[in-house]
Amino acid sequence: MTSIKYNLYGSEGCHLCEQALALCKTQLPHGSYEQIDIIETENVAHESLTLVELYGVHIPVLERLSDHKKLFWPFDEKQVKALL
Repeated sequence: MTSIKYNLYGSEGCHLCEQALALCKTQLPHGSYEQIDIIETENVAHESLTLVELYGVHIPVLERLSDHKKLFWPFDEKQVKALL
């Protein structure tokens, strides 16, 4: 069983988020990432800011949880591989 190592921030109906998800499915190990809807999810890390305030105009955003390094869209296969 693979543990969650990445968060993919986005929102429902976002076509760019769908492209980023397709990229994650081909480049990241199965089960190693979680999709986070910035509208539906509370931000527990930064109590003063919502996820919409943090990422709203930047989605999709791929975050490596070990060091919180983030890729902001547009990112490609090479950048996702480098994040591994």
